[in-house]
Amino acid sequence: MTETASPLLADASLRPIQTEVEKRHDESVGRLQEWVRHPALAAEDRGMDEGCERMIRMARDAGFQKAERVDTDGHPGVFATLDAGAPKTVALYFMYDVKQADPAEWSSPPFDAALVDKPGFGKVLMGRGAVNQKGPQAAFLAALHAIQGAGKKMPVNLVLVAEGEEEIGSPHFRQVVARPEIRDALKKTMGVYMPSAFQDPDGSVSIFLGAKGVVECELIASGERWGRGPTIDVHSSNRARLDSPAFHLVLALATLVDEDGDPAIDGFGREAKSATAAERALLDVAASKISEATAKKMLGAKVWAGDLPWRATLERFMFTPTVNIEGLVAGYTGPGGKTVMPHRAVAKLDLRLVPDMTYDGAIAALKAHLAKRGFGDIEVKPSGGYDPTSTAADAPIIKAMVSVLKRGGIDPVVLPRIAGSYPGYVFTNAPISLAAGHFGLGHGSGAHAPDEYFVIEPSNPRVASWDGAVASHAAYLYELAASA
Repeated sequence: MTETASPLLADASLRPIQTEVEKRHDESVGRLQEWVRHPALAAEDRGMDEGCERMIRMARDAGFQKAERVDTDGHPGVFATLDAGAPKTVALYFMYDVKQADPAEWSSPPFDAALVDKPGFGKVLMGRGAVNQKGPQAAFLAALHAIQGAGKKMPVNLVLVAEGEEEIGSPHFRQVVARPEIRDALKKTMGVYMPSAFQDPDGSVSIFLGAKGVVECELIASGERWGRGPTIDVHSSNRARLDSPAFHLVLALATLVDEDGDPAIDGFGREAKSATAAERALLDVAASKISEATAKKMLGAKVWAGDLPWRATLERFMFTPTVNIEGLVAGYTGPGGKTVMPHRAVAKLDLRLVPDMTYDGAIAALKAHLAKRGFGDIEVKPSGGYDPTSTAADAPIIKAMVSVLKRGGIDPVVLPRIAGSYPGYVFTNAPISLAAGHFGLGHGSGAHAPDEYFVIEPSNPRVASWDGAVASHAAYLYELAASA
């Protein structure tokens, strides 16, 4: 099968690496399977020390001479360096934690890492972390194994920083990057990239110039703090004479958005920057290149919010802050009824932020908004988050992405940012002030959801196989070494 990624290592000097990638296919897929089978779940405080040690061991096995644990006030990070004696140095951001998974919701157990046939996609590796983020990271490490196995010198030096709390909002990652020796190592690099798999199932590839920020928090209503309603769960007949903390929370939540579902928090988004003319031009091109039908199919959606057209939806997706309810829990949620009146109700929220909004500013606005409307008793309990991030399109690490893809016959779509979030602000903001981005071929989906997967053997020849994804990282490293 002819795959998209094959031309990326077509240069005669790089063909031995392509051969080595193919030779090591079973080994590298097996490495990913083993990683998926050992989850590190920060939200459940499960497998974290083992996850950190595994990350260290995998870095060392891939050629990093130094790889060490970095303790924080939460779960540990990892700092690793590979000195190839090269003129240029590139930084990498990894995460070794994954989201939780309920096996009852999966067609294949989430931590079995099984290879299964997925109709319309081909053979995929299914498991939690398959695409977010172990699959792309394992593909990058496999590229290092292939380069060394082919007897080639690493084209650039590498600085790797990894964390185990990305899936809970990276509350302590800034402590890792603030270490003087880590900060100094990062500042000597040409930029930071996070191995990714931003290839759609139709084969199109996107490059993103930033990411939204995020606030994750809980809103907690209780009879104790409110001073009204019960302070213990009571029989529901008491609703006739007691106020309800659960409805109190629901009424508070209803003030956070308008009738269209857009944010209505006082002052929230006041600092948000609209798209520039250059960014609108990127979106115009993207709307013609990215398939709306594919996007809807991937989301299981038939219409966009507000019945907006495709181009308008893209701009809202990347430039509009949001308020989302992740979960809402109060009282009894088991089979049947229990006629109970709960004394406590909890909503889990995430707020997505765009430039120039800030994490601290968003939390302050939320608290002030609730207090102004008589909901000051509701506890706002942040659990993690960070500011948005942006990188210029002419940054060398971005230009190298475009160059290597075009040389491989791929015309990528360049977009202002991903609508999701990662803690790139620790790299792009002062004092480090680096360019940061995402790169890597391959397709996967289902992040944070059941049946997460990464395509190993695609049915669509325009989608890179696992070997193609590995090759894309090797090609990118050589492109970075040659970039101006």
